[in-house]
Amino acid sequence: MKVIIDFDGTLTAEELQVAALAAKSLDTLAHEIIHVPRELLAAEYQATRARLLRATHRHWWEVNGLIASYCDEGAFILNTTTLQVLLRENDTYLQAVTAAFPEAEYDPVVDCTNHLFHRHTAELPPEFRPGARNVLAALQDHPGRTPLILTNSLGDKVRRHLNTLGLDAEIAVLGDTRQYEMVPDWPHSFVLAHGKETQVWRVLPKYSIDLRRPAYYQALVREAADNSQLAVVADTFSLPGALPLVMGIPFFLLRTSYTPAWCIRAVAEHPLGSILEKLADLPAALDSVADPG
Repeated sequence: MKVIIDFDGTLTAEELQVAALAAKSLDTLAHEIIHVPRELLAAEYQATRARLLRATHRHWWEVNGLIASYCDEGAFILNTTTLQVLLRENDTYLQAVTAAFPEAEYDPVVDCTNHLFHRHTAELPPEFRPGARNVLAALQDHPGRTPLILTNSLGDKVRRHLNTLGLDAEIAVLGDTRQYEMVPDWPHSFVLAHGKETQVWRVLPKYSIDLRRPAYYQALVREAADNSQLAVVADTFSLPGALPLVMGIPFFLLRTSYTPAWCIRAVAEHPLGSILEKLADLPAALDSVADPG
């Protein structure tokens, strides 16, 4: 079994890092991109963040016009969404970002927030969760399990941080998976548990998860191409977790201080979904996953 474990927020305590990430991002925006007083931008950031949290189902990380994740699903996700909303709603800020990212891969705002995230998380020291090293070592020692670290980054940051754990062997990184990359015209659809074929999974009345994520889908397909059984472990749902579930892959959601109740409920109600109360519970939880071979 390949045990695919998300890095940021799952192996690491991103709730301890997000304040520094936000501060660095605001510094860069104020001094290098928008050129406005840092204090003004910080105040607008806090006001925008508070507004988003008052109605989380109405605010999201948007890519190519589709919902990549709701704003409250992760500490880093809330930071990204806050920055996106702040930049999109202010014409002056939007013009400055558009000028700074004239050949955007997605759109200037998404490319800007991606740049801020990748640049500044690489500068942060790792904050591994309790038990992270022991869990990875146990997976390495298990004859039937292979840990694989999931990230949207290229992998350099993740490998560098993993090296600080002093594990006996290097762990492979499944990088550049682009779980956030939404493609509106991707034709693939999925059959849900009730038999309906769809591209958008309505998990609860106020929350629907768009499944049009071909880059991440292909990454999972490649990992299963050698007939390996897969399991995915992460601290958020829409980005790393929903697609595995509709593909028939067990998904373990780590409950954190920021995990919203709606994510817990949606995962817990799925027959292939499980909730981890702490990362150290993972090796035992994997015992409940049947090996089809």
